[in-house]
Amino acid sequence: MEPAVDLPSGSEFSGWELDSFTCDKLKQGKQLPAPLRRYYSFCRRKSFAAFVESKRDGGQDEGSSLWCCCGQTFKEHTAFHKHVARNHNSEIKQVTQAAYERLLNQLQEEPEALQPNQLKDETVDISVWIPDTSHVSEEQLQKGPGKVILYYHYCKVEDPHVVCAWQKALCEKLHLTGKVRVATEGINGTVGGTDVATGIYIDAMRLHPLFRMDNEDFKTSEGGAECFTDLRVGVFKEIVPMGIDPDVVSYHSAGVHLEPEEFHKEVEALLTKKDLCDDTILLDCRNFYESKIGQFTQCLAPNIRKFSYFPDYIDQNLELFRDKKVLMYCTGGIRCERGSAYLRSKGVCKEVYQLKGGIHKYLERFPNGFYRGKLFVFDERYTISSNTDIISDCRYCGRPWDRYKLCSTQFCFQLVLSCPSCRQDGHTACCPACQTKGQAPPDAPHVKEECECTDGRPRIPQDV
Repeated sequence: MEPAVDLPSGSEFSGWELDSFTCDKLKQGKQLPAPLRRYYSFCRRKSFAAFVESKRDGGQDEGSSLWCCCGQTFKEHTAFHKHVARNHNSEIKQVTQAAYERLLNQLQEEPEALQPNQLKDETVDISVWIPDTSHVSEEQLQKGPGKVILYYHYCKVEDPHVVCAWQKALCEKLHLTGKVRVATEGINGTVGGTDVATGIYIDAMRLHPLFRMDNEDFKTSEGGAECFTDLRVGVFKEIVPMGIDPDVVSYHSAGVHLEPEEFHKEVEALLTKKDLCDDTILLDCRNFYESKIGQFTQCLAPNIRKFSYFPDYIDQNLELFRDKKVLMYCTGGIRCERGSAYLRSKGVCKEVYQLKGGIHKYLERFPNGFYRGKLFVFDERYTISSNTDIISDCRYCGRPWDRYKLCSTQFCFQLVLSCPSCRQDGHTACCPACQTKGQAPPDAPHVKEECECTDGRPRIPQDV
Protein backbone atom coordinates (compact mmCIF):
# COMPACT_ATOMS: atom_id res chain seq x y z
CA MET A 1 0.00 0.00 0.00
CA GLU A 2 1.59 3.27 -1.10
CA PRO A 3 -0.59 6.32 -0.46
CA ALA A 4 -0.19 9.07 -2.99
CA VAL A 5 1.51 12.24 -1.84
CA ASP A 6 0.12 15.27 -3.63
CA LEU A 7 2.30 18.31 -3.02
CA PRO A 8 1.29 21.93 -3.61
CA SER A 9 3.48 24.40 -5.38
CA GLY A 10 5.32 27.21 -3.62
CA SER A 11 8.75 28.57 -2.77
CA GLU A 12 8.77 28.79 1.02
CA PHE A 13 11.03 25.76 1.35
CA SER A 14 13.74 26.88 -1.08
CA GLY A 15 15.97 28.26 1.68
CA TRP A 16 16.63 24.87 3.33
CA GLU A 17 19.85 23.00 2.56
CA LEU A 18 18.98 19.31 2.18
CA ASP A 19 22.34 17.55 1.91
CA SER A 20 22.70 13.82 2.60
CA PHE A 21 23.46 14.48 6.28
CA THR A 22 20.20 16.37 6.76
CA CYS A 23 18.22 13.65 5.00
CA ASP A 24 19.78 10.98 7.19
CA LYS A 25 18.70 12.91 10.26
CA LEU A 26 15.18 13.16 8.87
CA LYS A 27 15.00 9.43 8.21
CA GLN A 28 16.20 8.72 11.73
CA GLY A 29 13.49 10.91 13.22
CA LYS A 30 15.94 13.38 14.75
CA GLN A 31 14.79 16.78 16.02
CA LEU A 32 14.62 19.33 13.19
CA PRO A 33 12.82 22.65 12.63
CA ALA A 34 9.03 22.44 12.69
CA PRO A 35 8.59 23.00 8.90
CA LEU A 36 10.50 19.75 8.29
CA ARG A 37 8.87 17.72 11.05
CA ARG A 38 5.44 18.43 9.60
CA TYR A 39 6.19 16.14 6.66
CA TYR A 40 6.46 12.99 8.74
CA SER A 41 3.20 13.86 10.49
CA PHE A 42 1.62 14.42 7.08
CA CYS A 43 2.84 11.02 5.83
CA ARG A 44 1.51 9.27 8.91
CA ARG A 45 -1.94 10.81 8.53
CA LYS A 46 -2.06 9.84 4.87
CA SER A 47 -0.87 6.31 5.63
CA PHE A 48 -3.42 5.84 8.40
CA ALA A 49 -6.25 7.14 6.20
CA ALA A 50 -5.17 4.89 3.32
CA PHE A 51 -5.11 1.83 5.59
CA VAL A 52 -8.59 2.62 6.88
CA GLU A 53 -9.92 3.12 3.35
CA SER A 54 -8.37 -0.16 2.18
CA LYS A 55 -10.47 -2.04 4.73
CA ARG A 56 -13.79 -0.54 3.67
CA ASP A 57 -16.35 -3.16 2.62
CA GLY A 58 -16.41 -2.92 -1.18
CA GLY A 59 -19.83 -4.52 -1.35
CA GLN A 60 -21.48 -1.53 0.29
CA ASP A 61 -22.75 1.63 -1.33
CA GLU A 62 -20.47 4.64 -1.57
CA GLY A 63 -20.22 6.32 1.80
CA SER A 64 -20.73 3.02 3.63
CA SER A 65 -19.61 2.86 7.24
CA LEU A 66 -18.59 -0.81 7.25
CA TRP A 67 -14.97 -1.93 7.60
CA CYS A 68 -13.70 -5.52 7.68
CA CYS A 69 -10.43 -6.36 9.38
CA CYS A 70 -8.96 -9.27 11.38
CA GLY A 71 -12.15 -11.28 10.94
CA GLN A 72 -14.28 -8.52 12.44
CA THR A 73 -16.81 -6.09 10.97
CA PHE A 74 -16.91 -2.51 12.27
CA LYS A 75 -19.93 -0.25 11.81
CA GLU A 76 -18.54 2.92 13.40
CA HIS A 77 -15.37 4.61 12.18
CA THR A 78 -14.37 5.51 15.75
CA ALA A 79 -14.32 1.84 16.75
CA PHE A 80 -12.37 0.88 13.64
CA HIS A 81 -9.83 3.68 14.10
CA LYS A 82 -9.30 2.43 17.64
CA HIS A 83 -8.73 -1.08 16.31
CA VAL A 84 -6.20 0.14 13.73
CA ALA A 85 -4.34 2.32 16.21
CA ARG A 86 -3.96 -0.53 18.68
CA ASN A 87 -3.42 -3.53 16.39
CA HIS A 88 -1.78 -2.23 13.22
CA ASN A 89 0.60 0.42 14.49
CA SER A 90 3.71 -1.39 13.23
CA GLU A 91 2.23 -1.64 9.71
CA ILE A 92 1.31 2.03 9.72
CA LYS A 93 4.85 2.90 10.78
CA GLN A 94 6.38 0.88 7.93
CA VAL A 95 4.15 2.46 5.32
CA THR A 96 4.70 5.90 6.82
CA GLN A 97 8.49 5.48 6.67
CA ALA A 98 8.34 4.40 3.03
CA ALA A 99 6.14 7.36 2.09
CA TYR A 100 8.38 9.67 4.12
CA GLU A 101 11.52 8.53 2.29
CA ARG A 102 9.83 9.02 -1.10
CA LEU A 103 8.84 12.48 0.04
CA LEU A 104 12.42 13.27 1.05
CA ASN A 105 13.70 12.15 -2.33
CA GLN A 106 11.21 14.45 -4.01
CA LEU A 107 12.24 17.17 -1.61
CA GLN A 108 15.85 16.87 -2.77
CA GLU A 109 14.87 17.00 -6.41
CA GLU A 110 12.32 19.82 -6.17
CA PRO A 111 12.87 21.82 -2.96
CA GLU A 112 10.91 24.79 -4.30
CA ALA A 113 7.80 22.69 -4.89
CA LEU A 114 7.16 22.06 -1.21
CA GLN A 115 5.44 24.46 1.14
CA PRO A 116 4.93 23.07 4.69
CA ASN A 117 2.25 25.49 5.85
CA GLN A 118 0.15 25.00 2.74
CA LEU A 119 0.65 21.24 2.94
CA LYS A 120 -0.74 21.25 6.47
CA ASP A 121 -3.76 23.34 5.58
CA GLU A 122 -4.71 21.28 2.52
CA THR A 123 -4.28 17.77 3.94
CA VAL A 124 -5.42 17.82 7.55
CA ASP A 125 -9.00 16.67 7.94
CA ILE A 126 -9.96 16.85 11.61
CA SER A 127 -13.40 15.42 10.91
CA VAL A 128 -11.89 11.94 10.79
CA TRP A 129 -11.33 12.22 14.56
CA ILE A 130 -14.81 13.53 15.37
CA PRO A 131 -16.88 10.62 16.72
CA ASP A 132 -20.24 9.63 15.33
CA THR A 133 -22.99 10.69 17.73
CA SER A 134 -25.97 9.55 15.68
CA HIS A 135 -26.73 6.92 18.32
CA VAL A 136 -27.44 9.57 20.98
CA SER A 137 -29.81 12.52 21.05
CA GLU A 138 -28.94 16.19 21.46
CA GLU A 139 -30.86 16.09 24.72
CA GLN A 140 -28.56 13.38 26.06
CA LEU A 141 -25.57 15.56 25.18
CA GLN A 142 -27.00 18.63 26.91
CA LYS A 143 -29.23 17.41 29.75
CA GLY A 144 -28.91 14.88 32.51
CA PRO A 145 -26.35 13.89 35.14
CA GLY A 146 -22.88 15.15 34.41
CA LYS A 147 -19.28 15.24 35.48
CA VAL A 148 -16.05 17.18 35.15
CA ILE A 149 -13.04 15.34 33.78
CA LEU A 150 -9.44 16.32 34.37
CA TYR A 151 -6.55 14.93 32.34
CA TYR A 152 -3.17 15.61 30.79
CA HIS A 153 -0.83 13.76 28.48
CA TYR A 154 2.76 14.57 27.68
CA CYS A 155 3.84 13.56 24.19
CA LYS A 156 5.38 15.08 21.08
CA VAL A 157 2.75 17.07 19.15
CA GLU A 158 4.00 17.97 15.68
CA ASP A 159 1.23 20.44 14.89
CA PRO A 160 -0.58 21.71 17.99
CA HIS A 161 -2.83 23.98 15.92
CA VAL A 162 -4.41 20.94 14.24
CA VAL A 163 -5.01 19.31 17.63
CA CYS A 164 -6.42 22.60 18.90
CA ALA A 165 -8.90 22.79 16.00
CA TRP A 166 -9.91 19.17 16.58
CA GLN A 167 -10.42 19.75 20.31
CA LYS A 168 -12.54 22.82 19.72
CA ALA A 169 -14.74 21.05 17.17
CA LEU A 170 -15.02 17.97 19.40
CA CYS A 171 -16.00 19.91 22.52
CA GLU A 172 -18.49 22.07 20.65
CA LYS A 173 -20.17 19.02 19.12
CA LEU A 174 -20.49 17.43 22.57
CA HIS A 175 -21.58 20.71 24.23
CA LEU A 176 -18.64 20.60 26.63
CA THR A 177 -17.29 23.62 28.46
CA GLY A 178 -13.94 24.08 30.16
CA LYS A 179 -10.31 24.70 29.27
CA VAL A 180 -7.91 22.80 27.02
CA ARG A 181 -4.25 23.76 26.56
CA VAL A 182 -2.29 22.29 23.64
CA ALA A 183 1.46 22.60 23.09
CA THR A 184 4.23 20.76 21.30
CA GLU A 185 4.83 18.94 24.61
CA GLY A 186 1.27 17.55 24.93
CA ILE A 187 -2.25 18.41 26.05
CA ASN A 188 -3.89 19.42 29.33
CA GLY A 189 -7.63 19.74 29.81
CA THR A 190 -10.49 20.01 32.23
CA VAL A 191 -13.96 19.89 30.69
CA GLY A 192 -17.50 19.42 31.92
CA GLY A 193 -20.65 18.00 30.37
CA THR A 194 -23.23 15.25 30.67
CA ASP A 195 -22.20 11.69 31.46
CA VAL A 196 -22.96 10.74 27.86
CA ALA A 197 -20.96 13.63 26.38
CA THR A 198 -17.93 13.18 28.62
CA GLY A 199 -17.96 9.45 27.96
CA ILE A 200 -17.79 10.04 24.20
CA TYR A 201 -15.04 12.60 24.74
CA ILE A 202 -12.93 10.13 26.74
CA ASP A 203 -13.39 7.50 24.02
CA ALA A 204 -12.27 10.01 21.39
CA MET A 205 -9.14 10.83 23.39
CA ARG A 206 -8.35 7.15 23.87
CA LEU A 207 -8.88 6.48 20.17
CA HIS A 208 -6.59 9.19 18.83
CA PRO A 209 -3.27 7.54 17.83
CA LEU A 210 -1.27 10.54 19.03
CA PHE A 211 -2.44 10.21 22.63
CA ARG A 212 -3.61 6.60 23.18
CA MET A 213 -4.77 7.41 26.68
CA ASP A 214 -6.25 4.91 29.12
CA ASN A 215 -9.30 5.27 31.35
CA GLU A 216 -7.07 5.70 34.38
CA ASP A 217 -5.55 8.83 32.82
CA PHE A 218 -8.84 10.67 33.42
CA LYS A 219 -9.90 11.97 36.83
CA THR A 220 -13.62 12.53 37.24
CA SER A 221 -15.81 14.34 39.75
CA GLU A 222 -19.47 15.28 39.97
CA GLY A 223 -20.34 18.38 37.96
CA GLY A 224 -21.18 19.29 34.39
CA ALA A 225 -21.05 22.02 31.78
CA GLU A 226 -22.38 24.51 34.34
CA CYS A 227 -19.06 24.31 36.21
CA PHE A 228 -17.45 26.55 33.56
CA THR A 229 -18.58 29.82 32.04
CA ASP A 230 -17.44 28.91 28.52
CA LEU A 231 -15.09 26.81 26.41
CA ARG A 232 -11.49 27.91 25.94
CA VAL A 233 -9.14 25.95 23.70
CA GLY A 234 -5.74 27.33 22.73
CA VAL A 235 -2.14 26.67 21.75
CA PHE A 236 0.51 27.58 24.31
CA LYS A 237 4.23 27.17 24.90
CA GLU A 238 3.57 24.92 27.91
CA ILE A 239 0.57 22.79 28.85
CA VAL A 240 1.03 23.97 32.45
CA PRO A 241 2.52 27.47 32.85
CA MET A 242 5.77 27.07 34.80
CA GLY A 243 7.59 29.74 32.80
CA ILE A 244 10.50 27.48 31.78
CA ASP A 245 11.07 26.40 28.18
CA PRO A 246 9.96 22.74 27.86
CA ASP A 247 13.10 22.08 25.79
CA VAL A 248 15.24 23.24 28.73
CA VAL A 249 13.37 21.41 31.51
CA SER A 250 11.47 18.49 30.02
CA TYR A 251 8.91 16.14 31.49
CA HIS A 252 11.27 13.35 30.42
CA SER A 253 13.37 14.25 33.49
CA ALA A 254 10.49 13.98 35.97
CA GLY A 255 10.78 12.23 39.33
CA VAL A 256 9.82 8.64 40.05
CA HIS A 257 6.05 8.12 39.88
CA LEU A 258 4.46 6.49 42.92
CA GLU A 259 1.05 4.87 42.77
CA PRO A 260 -1.39 6.14 45.46
CA GLU A 261 -0.77 2.99 47.54
CA GLU A 262 3.01 3.53 47.42
CA PHE A 263 2.71 7.23 48.20
CA HIS A 264 0.40 6.43 51.12
CA LYS A 265 3.00 4.10 52.62
CA GLU A 266 5.72 6.74 52.26
CA VAL A 267 3.59 9.36 54.02
CA GLU A 268 2.66 6.85 56.70
CA ALA A 269 6.34 6.14 57.36
CA LEU A 270 7.06 9.86 57.49
CA LEU A 271 4.30 10.51 60.02
CA THR A 272 5.33 7.54 62.16
CA LYS A 273 8.83 8.96 62.59
CA LYS A 274 7.50 12.48 63.24
CA ASP A 275 10.30 14.82 64.35
CA LEU A 276 12.87 12.04 64.02
CA CYS A 277 12.49 12.09 60.24
CA ASP A 278 14.63 14.97 59.00
CA ASP A 279 15.71 13.49 55.67
CA THR A 280 12.33 13.58 53.89
CA ILE A 281 10.20 16.51 52.69
CA LEU A 282 6.55 16.16 51.69
CA LEU A 283 6.22 19.01 49.18
CA ASP A 284 2.95 20.56 47.98
CA CYS A 285 3.48 22.01 44.48
CA ARG A 286 0.23 23.97 44.43
CA ASN A 287 -0.58 27.61 45.13
CA PHE A 288 -1.14 28.90 48.66
CA TYR A 289 -4.92 29.26 48.28
CA GLU A 290 -5.14 25.59 47.29
CA SER A 291 -3.08 24.17 50.15
CA LYS A 292 -4.81 26.54 52.58
CA ILE A 293 -8.06 24.55 52.46
CA GLY A 294 -6.62 21.06 52.03
CA GLN A 295 -3.23 19.34 52.25
CA PHE A 296 -1.35 16.26 53.34
CA THR A 297 -0.50 16.10 57.02
CA GLN A 298 2.97 17.46 57.82
CA CYS A 299 3.65 18.84 54.35
CA LEU A 300 5.69 21.82 53.21
CA ALA A 301 3.25 24.14 51.39
CA PRO A 302 5.06 27.11 49.77
CA ASN A 303 3.23 30.42 50.10
CA ILE A 304 3.32 31.11 46.35
CA ARG A 305 0.51 32.58 44.27
CA LYS A 306 1.35 31.02 40.88
CA PHE A 307 3.05 27.87 39.67
CA SER A 308 5.34 30.06 37.57
CA TYR A 309 6.87 31.17 40.92
CA PHE A 310 7.78 27.58 41.79
CA PRO A 311 11.19 27.55 40.04
CA ASP A 312 12.22 30.74 41.88
CA TYR A 313 11.01 29.21 45.13
CA ILE A 314 13.25 26.19 44.55
CA ASP A 315 16.21 28.42 43.66
CA GLN A 316 15.87 30.62 46.72
CA ASN A 317 15.32 27.69 49.11
CA LEU A 318 17.74 25.22 47.58
CA GLU A 319 19.48 24.37 50.84
CA LEU A 320 16.15 23.18 52.20
CA PHE A 321 16.22 20.28 49.75
CA ARG A 322 19.90 19.38 49.89
CA ASP A 323 20.47 15.65 50.55
CA LYS A 324 16.73 15.14 51.14
CA LYS A 325 14.23 12.67 49.78
CA VAL A 326 11.33 14.70 48.35
CA LEU A 327 7.76 13.46 47.98
CA MET A 328 5.86 15.84 45.68
CA TYR A 329 2.16 16.12 44.98
CA CYS A 330 -0.34 18.39 43.24
CA THR A 331 -3.99 18.25 42.12
CA GLY A 332 -3.81 15.86 39.17
CA GLY A 333 -0.10 15.23 38.70
CA ILE A 334 0.73 17.59 35.85
CA ARG A 335 2.56 20.24 37.88
CA CYS A 336 4.72 17.57 39.49
CA GLU A 337 5.87 16.34 36.07
CA ARG A 338 7.91 19.43 35.32
CA GLY A 339 8.18 20.67 38.90
CA SER A 340 10.04 17.49 39.85
CA ALA A 341 12.13 17.75 36.68
CA TYR A 342 13.19 21.26 37.67
CA LEU A 343 14.07 20.19 41.21
CA ARG A 344 16.07 17.23 39.91
CA SER A 345 17.95 19.52 37.52
CA LYS A 346 19.47 21.26 40.55
CA GLY A 347 21.24 18.09 41.61
CA VAL A 348 20.79 18.59 45.35
CA CYS A 349 18.20 15.96 46.33
CA LYS A 350 18.88 12.35 47.15
CA GLU A 351 15.63 11.25 45.54
CA VAL A 352 12.56 12.92 44.02
CA TYR A 353 9.21 11.13 43.92
CA GLN A 354 5.78 12.29 42.79
CA LEU A 355 2.22 11.14 43.38
CA LYS A 356 0.93 9.57 40.16
CA GLY A 357 -2.49 10.96 39.29
CA GLY A 358 -2.21 13.59 42.01
CA ILE A 359 -4.57 14.15 44.91
CA HIS A 360 -7.51 13.23 42.68
CA LYS A 361 -6.35 9.63 42.31
CA TYR A 362 -5.18 9.41 45.92
CA LEU A 363 -8.64 10.38 47.21
CA GLU A 364 -10.26 7.77 44.98
CA ARG A 365 -8.19 5.15 46.77
CA PHE A 366 -7.94 6.74 50.24
CA PRO A 367 -10.90 9.11 50.82
CA ASN A 368 -10.06 9.16 54.53
CA GLY A 369 -6.30 8.92 54.18
CA PHE A 370 -3.60 11.44 55.04
CA TYR A 371 -5.01 14.22 52.83
CA ARG A 372 -7.31 16.33 54.97
CA GLY A 373 -9.68 19.12 53.99
CA LYS A 374 -11.03 20.12 50.58
CA LEU A 375 -9.45 19.77 47.15
CA PHE A 376 -9.34 23.07 45.25
CA VAL A 377 -10.44 22.88 41.59
CA PHE A 378 -10.17 25.55 38.90
CA ASP A 379 -13.82 25.94 37.99
CA GLU A 380 -17.00 27.47 39.37
CA ARG A 381 -17.18 24.88 42.17
CA TYR A 382 -13.82 25.93 43.65
CA THR A 383 -13.67 22.82 45.84
CA ILE A 384 -14.58 19.15 45.99
CA SER A 385 -14.33 16.99 49.09
CA SER A 386 -13.96 13.40 50.26
CA ASN A 387 -13.85 14.04 54.03
CA THR A 388 -15.54 16.47 56.40
CA ASP A 389 -12.41 18.10 57.80
CA ILE A 390 -12.19 21.90 57.69
CA ILE A 391 -8.59 23.06 58.11
CA SER A 392 -9.02 26.76 57.24
CA ASP A 393 -10.75 29.70 58.93
CA CYS A 394 -13.00 32.62 58.08
CA ARG A 395 -10.93 35.68 57.12
CA TYR A 396 -12.87 37.90 59.52
CA CYS A 397 -14.11 35.96 62.57
CA GLY A 398 -11.71 33.02 62.61
CA ARG A 399 -14.39 30.32 62.65
CA PRO A 400 -13.76 27.14 60.61
CA TRP A 401 -14.66 27.83 56.97
CA ASP A 402 -13.35 26.60 53.62
CA ARG A 403 -15.73 27.78 50.90
CA TYR A 404 -14.19 30.38 48.63
CA LYS A 405 -15.91 33.35 47.04
CA LEU A 406 -14.44 36.02 44.79
CA CYS A 407 -13.69 39.38 46.37
CA SER A 408 -16.70 41.67 45.91
CA THR A 409 -14.55 44.64 44.86
CA GLN A 410 -14.73 45.10 41.11
CA PHE A 411 -11.67 43.86 39.21
CA CYS A 412 -10.11 42.24 42.29
CA PHE A 413 -9.70 38.56 41.54
CA GLN A 414 -8.55 37.40 44.97
CA LEU A 415 -10.40 34.56 46.66
CA VAL A 416 -11.84 35.15 50.12
CA LEU A 417 -12.92 32.85 52.93
CA SER A 418 -15.82 34.67 54.56
CA CYS A 419 -18.44 32.68 56.46
CA PRO A 420 -22.19 33.33 55.97
CA SER A 421 -22.44 35.31 59.19
CA CYS A 422 -19.60 37.65 58.23
CA ARG A 423 -20.94 38.03 54.70
CA GLN A 424 -24.29 39.10 56.15
CA ASP A 425 -22.41 41.74 58.10
CA GLY A 426 -20.95 43.06 54.84
CA HIS A 427 -17.54 41.40 54.95
CA THR A 428 -17.45 40.27 51.34
CA ALA A 429 -14.05 41.55 50.22
CA CYS A 430 -10.70 39.78 50.44
CA CYS A 431 -9.27 42.25 52.98
CA PRO A 432 -10.18 45.47 54.84
CA ALA A 433 -8.42 47.57 52.21
CA CYS A 434 -10.64 46.21 49.47
CA GLN A 435 -13.70 46.43 51.72
CA THR A 436 -13.28 50.19 52.12
CA LYS A 437 -13.11 50.66 48.35
CA GLY A 438 -16.57 49.21 47.88
CA GLN A 439 -17.95 48.65 44.42
CA ALA A 440 -16.18 50.58 41.68
CA PRO A 441 -18.35 52.71 39.36
CA PRO A 442 -19.41 51.14 36.05
CA ASP A 443 -17.09 53.43 34.07
CA ALA A 444 -14.02 52.57 36.16
CA PRO A 445 -10.96 51.46 34.14
CA HIS A 446 -10.57 47.69 33.86
CA VAL A 447 -7.34 47.17 35.78
CA LYS A 448 -6.34 44.45 38.21
CA GLU A 449 -6.91 45.52 41.79
CA GLU A 450 -3.97 45.73 44.20
CA CYS A 451 -4.59 45.39 47.93
CA GLU A 452 -2.92 44.21 51.10
CA CYS A 453 -3.52 40.61 50.00
CA THR A 454 -1.03 41.10 47.18
CA ASP A 455 1.19 43.83 48.62
CA GLY A 456 1.69 42.11 51.97
CA ARG A 457 2.74 38.71 50.62
CA PRO A 458 6.35 38.13 49.49
CA ARG A 459 6.46 36.94 45.89
CA ILE A 460 8.92 34.20 46.79
CA PRO A 461 8.85 33.12 50.47
CA GLN A 462 12.07 32.16 52.24
CA ASP A 463 11.50 28.82 53.98
CA VAL A 464 15.13 27.81 54.53
